[in-house]
Amino acid sequence: MTNKELADVFALVADLLEIRGEVIYKTLAYRKASESLTGLGRDVNDIWKQGGIKALLEIPGVGKAIAEKIDELLATGQLQFLEKLKQDVPAELAELLQIPDLGPKKVGMFYKELGVLSIAQLKEAAEAGKLRDLPGMGEKSEIKILAGIESLGRRSGRLPLGSVLPFAEELLAVIHKLPGVKAAEMAGSLRRMRATVGDIDLIVGAEQPEAVIAAFVALPNVARVLGQGTVKSSVEFHNGMRAQLWVHRPERYGTALQYATGSKDHNVRLREMALDKGLSLSDQAFLKEDGSELLCATEEEVYAVLGLPYISPELREDRGEVQAALKGALPKLVTTEDIQGDLHMHTTWSDGQMSILQMAEAARQRGYKVIAITDHSPSLGLVNGLTPERLQEQRKEIEKARKKMGDSLLILHGIEVDMRADTTLDLPDEALAELDIVIASLHISMRQSRAQVTDRLLAAMHNPHVDIIGHPSNRNLPDREGADLDWDAVLKAAAETGTALEINANPRRLDLDDVQARRAVEMGIKLAINTDAHHSDHMDFLSYGVATARRGWVTAKDVINAWDPKDLLAWLKS
Repeated sequence: MTNKELADVFALVADLLEIRGEVIYKTLAYRKASESLTGLGRDVNDIWKQGGIKALLEIPGVGKAIAEKIDELLATGQLQFLEKLKQDVPAELAELLQIPDLGPKKVGMFYKELGVLSIAQLKEAAEAGKLRDLPGMGEKSEIKILAGIESLGRRSGRLPLGSVLPFAEELLAVIHKLPGVKAAEMAGSLRRMRATVGDIDLIVGAEQPEAVIAAFVALPNVARVLGQGTVKSSVEFHNGMRAQLWVHRPERYGTALQYATGSKDHNVRLREMALDKGLSLSDQAFLKEDGSELLCATEEEVYAVLGLPYISPELREDRGEVQAALKGALPKLVTTEDIQGDLHMHTTWSDGQMSILQMAEAARQRGYKVIAITDHSPSLGLVNGLTPERLQEQRKEIEKARKKMGDSLLILHGIEVDMRADTTLDLPDEALAELDIVIASLHISMRQSRAQVTDRLLAAMHNPHVDIIGHPSNRNLPDREGADLDWDAVLKAAAETGTALEINANPRRLDLDDVQARRAVEMGIKLAINTDAHHSDHMDFLSYGVATARRGWVTAKDVINAWDPKDLLAWLKS
């Protein structure tokens, strides 16, 4: 069994235990083991063969009971504990947990009360009105479940960028060290930094392609080889991810990388331009009419042959980037170095994991000039949100942190105030008026009608104290779609009120997305690229937000936390 197959077994055990109503610490133990096995850089079979159960105990998140179960699975291919569990809780029920906002308790209730075993059966029961009379249900809950089932059908099976990129970067670092490799880069949607990614595409320049491919398929974390040729190979890793590797001679590397990066529509546009010049463009070279080849070792050479400046990978979606390049009108895209601070972060005052001072010190070490402490408001009871009284208490701690930081870091006192379902905000205007910065965010009642949920954002933007709309659609990749917003109305209101829209850099969000970010800057709307950090490590998410902004043609002047703090303060006061 591969690491991923073992991880899937323990994830299934955790799901079934939750449905059965087991105590939370038991389900968490299996989830932690599943996550550890997925992220393990070595083949667990090798660890097991070398030292048995004792060696398995060295894996993070694996205790004696889990180690014994891994041993049983690797030795027999089965787990008796799971087989017995399936007698109490049918394994098919785990599939129902994929439905957004449907928890294990309700899955268990649907099974016990109605015998529901599958998504199809649940849909049939909901359409027949059989769910609404069950405890804790109602007509609205029934409609919500049907909407969740419908959203499942729209899922692509792609993974969030943040789940793939770290592993791909580690893989690329290994490939760079393989004998004979002259150049190597990620390609495809991963290099274009799309919010979700399929397989990992990698391009290599080397004098002896077959030797590089042989070394690649023999990497220790490869679970199985799916295909191996003289130019291309495909593998699956122990964590379940798949990668395709193309190896070309260095003099052909530029055309290969450009072609594999895509997008398909961008490449079609370039091929049309090549034909107009009497050339044919492929992943190998430009082919002249006389049959000779024009080779390009770099992407810059590819674009130069076509009379174009280099076009950044994030822009290559055939959304006008070629036309802009021909006119010399490509934007100077925002970079991580442009960002002066983070205006959305949480501390132990609500659901964060570090103190105000710890977050401030981490920000200072990153070279930031400004941060905003924006803990939650009280309606989200599970996160210990701040009442007006607790905001006053927090202000004292912020003052202490300000004195500690001195002139090295500006600390703003803010809040992430929740938008209630009735269009009001979760704190009174008097409390908001005393703060330096206010972010208003959507967290609850996501499945209201388009008109209702849009009205909540419009009301927030027309509140004179609200400066930023946080993660506007409140999507959670890949499990939860964003709210069904009237984007025309939202963008119009943002432009009219001067409210900034956030690009939330958490890779599970990337919200505002790239399409709406581009529309926003075209309308003169300001953006904020924030990490929504709940720990200092989360500040590393910044690069994902910047990549999303770059896909949206965003420049530094469009981003309020790329400005000098004095300019930011002037904007907030205005």
